[in-house]
Amino acid sequence: MTLEIIIFILSILFGIALYWRESKSNAIYRFINKLVYNDELQMKPDNRKGFIHLQPFLMRLVYISLLFIVAAIILQYATPIQAFVQYFVSAIVGTLIGTYIASAFLFARNSTKKENFEKVFDKGKEMVEDFTEDVKDRFEPKEQPTPETKETPTEEVPKKSARDRLKDKGMIK
Repeated sequence: MTLEIIIFILSILFGIALYWRESKSNAIYRFINKLVYNDELQMKPDNRKGFIHLQPFLMRLVYISLLFIVAAIILQYATPIQAFVQYFVSAIVGTLIGTYIASAFLFARNSTKKENFEKVFDKGKEMVEDFTEDVKDRFEPKEQPTPETKETPTEEVPKKSARDRLKDKGMIK
């Protein structure tokens, strides 16, 4: 059990290192992309995708599993060590977890730049304005035209003060 935990922790570190290295240079992925695809289907020069970097979960799982299957075959036939399946499974899972840790923490600085915060702030402000306009349209009372009434000049009756009104009601003396 302790060997499995050690392999798991080391594979997390391996996943972080693998993701970091591939985010810096995806030369191997580009080379294989040039070999496999024709000119129209090849990836663009500004595309940073790699085997693990910017890949969805299933493709990461496939590439990491292939890497560890090749490592298991080499280990089994080149050395007298008989590796157990559980170690390779924990290594695959640990490497996947390590790649997601690396993408979340090591490369979160790209999303915390000032320009990105300004974009998010402006987009949020626009969304709030759109929402308030919709709410105003729904809840503002419709102005109904009132029929014009004849305005008769009324004599203004002098209003009594509050003290005088209370005296009239008998509440104070």
